[in-house]
Amino acid sequence: MKNGVKMLDIATKLGVSVVTVSNALAGRDGVSEQMRKKICETAEKMGYKPSNTKSEKKRLAMPKIGKNVGILTSERFVGARGTFYWELTASISNQLSQLNVCTVYECVTADSEKNGILPNMVTDNKVDGIIVIGQVHRSYIDCLSKLTMPLMFVDFYDNRYNIDSVISDSFNGGYMLTDHLVEKGHRKIGFFGTLNATSSINDRYLGYVKCIMENELEFRNEWIIGDRNERGILNDKIDFPDEMPTAFVCNCDETAFRVISALKSKGVRVPEDISVVGYDNYTVSSICIPTITTVEVDLTRMAEVSVGIMAKKLADPGYSEGRRIISGRLIEKESVLDINGSYGEERSDAV
Repeated sequence: MKNGVKMLDIATKLGVSVVTVSNALAGRDGVSEQMRKKICETAEKMGYKPSNTKSEKKRLAMPKIGKNVGILTSERFVGARGTFYWELTASISNQLSQLNVCTVYECVTADSEKNGILPNMVTDNKVDGIIVIGQVHRSYIDCLSKLTMPLMFVDFYDNRYNIDSVISDSFNGGYMLTDHLVEKGHRKIGFFGTLNATSSINDRYLGYVKCIMENELEFRNEWIIGDRNERGILNDKIDFPDEMPTAFVCNCDETAFRVISALKSKGVRVPEDISVVGYDNYTVSSICIPTITTVEVDLTRMAEVSVGIMAKKLADPGYSEGRRIISGRLIEKESVLDINGSYGEERSDAV
């Protein structure tokens, strides 16, 4: 049997659409059992080899669950123009639907989070499990941890609670960004991010600090600048130190975007005067001028792993995965200047 058989070949042979073949092979609805069997048998005879990754095969082969899962996000992460978390929520919801799991979304308000008021989907018994996307306060985690239904966190964790979580490799990402700046000749590097606001910011900061220490670079407290208030909402105004570094590592692309805008308003050029890097590789990193060098989070993989864990927890309430870390990669764009061989030349007077 020849290799390289595609879904189109199977569809042509059987006189059906490629969508029908795709749905049949993936186990999705919309195909009769008789046709599904015929397509699968034909695919096997023709030597069709699916291009799905190993993890995707496992997910698609999982039995249909037929339950409801709640997705909970704090209102501080819900922006008017959409956020990284919106895309992550959509990806998780889409993958859950392929397992016949319905998604119930709810945004927890600041007051509810502060006062420990559980979401309506829990009090009304609408869900069989909960996925929390984005950091919530420890007091609220304490309330959620008392629930008897499957619970997991995405993009954050809390060491005090034995709750499964899926996170990006923030520590290594913070290190990669800082090391990239070091490779480009930067020796005075600051960090933008409110420490202790989220586990992700802390880990990215610790990666930054490790790189600073390893390279024996100057560390200044005034170069560690908060980017959000006590409610976790990004600040409108940015206060820069009197003496500026040559580069800033920002904990996310949104913060990097705001830093670049604030620098421009002061007449500072990016990257000619100061370089800026972000994290996420979300939409804002590409629409910014200059485009932002960043660490790309494998959002699809995060969603895939999260869905796989929740599916196992729904099937076995006693199942525990622990913490899964999803690696990212550095994406070089236009916001970093290589200053090797020119360090200190008219740069300290940038602001």
